[in-house]
Amino acid sequence: MQEPSPRNWRMNALIARSAGVLAIALGFVIGMYGLDHPSSHWLQTALGLLVTGMLAQGYALYCSIKRMQQLNSGS
Repeated sequence: MQEPSPRNWRMNALIARSAGVLAIALGFVIGMYGLDHPSSHWLQTALGLLVTGMLAQGYALYCSIKRMQQLNSGS
C-alpha cells in the first residue's frame, strides 16, 4: 500500500498568504470604487474579496502552526 505524501505546509502557507494579500488589496480597491457607485454590485464584490482574503490569511496561519508543530516533533 502506498504511503500518503507529507504535506508541504510551508508552500501551502506561502500560496495562501499571497492569495490573501492579493484578495484583501483588490477588495479595498474595488470597495473604494463601490463607494463612489453605491447602486452597483461592487460593494458586495469587495466584501466577498475581503472575506476571502481573511480566510486565506487564517489558513496560512494554520499552515504555519502545523509546520512549527511538525518541525518541533522531529518528523
